[in-house]
Amino acid sequence: MIDVGLIGFGLAGRAFHAQVIRRVPGLRLAAILQRHGNEAAQVYPDVRVVRTLDEFLTIPEIRLIVIATPNDSHFPLAQQCLAAGRDVLVDKPFTTTLAEAQALVRLAKEKNRLLTVYQSRRYDGDFQTVLQIVRSGQLGRVVSFEANYDRYRPQLKSGAWREANRPGAGIFFDIGPHLIDYAVTLFGMPEAVTADIRIQREGAVVDDTFDVAFHYEGGLRADLRSSILAVVPRPHLAVRGTRGSFVKQTVDPQELNLRHGKIPAEGPWGAEPEQDWGILTLVDGTELTQRRVPSIDCDYRVFYANLRDALLGSAALLVTPEYALDIMHLLELCRQSSAERRTVVLRGAAPVQLSNRV
Repeated sequence: MIDVGLIGFGLAGRAFHAQVIRRVPGLRLAAILQRHGNEAAQVYPDVRVVRTLDEFLTIPEIRLIVIATPNDSHFPLAQQCLAAGRDVLVDKPFTTTLAEAQALVRLAKEKNRLLTVYQSRRYDGDFQTVLQIVRSGQLGRVVSFEANYDRYRPQLKSGAWREANRPGAGIFFDIGPHLIDYAVTLFGMPEAVTADIRIQREGAVVDDTFDVAFHYEGGLRADLRSSILAVVPRPHLAVRGTRGSFVKQTVDPQELNLRHGKIPAEGPWGAEPEQDWGILTLVDGTELTQRRVPSIDCDYRVFYANLRDALLGSAALLVTPEYALDIMHLLELCRQSSAERRTVVLRGAAPVQLSNRV
């Protein structure tokens, strides 16, 4: 049994970590650091709740610490937890800068501790379905991939840290890591990136919309987008190849189910009605076939189960520190591309700017 300590009991800690940890055999939620409020004690009366990091780090049983706090606190909290000799899982994004992320990876190696980042949406059933279809080869040569996460929220959220002018705030650092993980999981690191990260709502002070293109060899392009003013959302996932396509209109329901505590006692957490399944279209000569494909049964417990097994030495870690650095590198290159209105080419660790403008 691995004892887990959770830092933060806002939306991320409450909905996307605590509930999952409690449902993974071999993991025990032993302590929660909640600086203010009594929600954690009310929801989990059997779990120790503390108010300070110093007290939290005095609990010797805690082996794994999960950091689910505002983005600009990820680096200092992870740094202190690693220095205290604990294994650490950081919610995405890893940190607010690549330099911070690199410093944490160095520290984890010095302390011989496990360090990873919560790329949970890789285990959305619809994305796992896309992954299976692409790897099967039935679409032929893949030429395009789209991942859209659209919402309609014209009003600002008063007091929300994600909408404040602070490091790591904004939609891009919230949604971007998930969509970037989709593309890199499918196709690897791109050759170049083109990004437009912008503000659309009146009165907003941080980005609320983005369009990112990853350019790959052979003309393959991955478009990763999020709009905060999408009255009619675009298809959530679409992949097209020389012999067919797969299009999924709706977003995997796991996040919504977790937000509202509607986790089924049995069966897949992201079960969908048939009308929400993606549509696979294949062409064979002049014959076209089309059918709905149910999303693969999986959920965010897969991430935590792998983390458990990695800690026990029985499995390789799925999201390695090196992979997490690749995602941070791409996040920074996208910001550079958007700020300079240029396409940026990846050449090792030293990206080179193209002369063409977006």
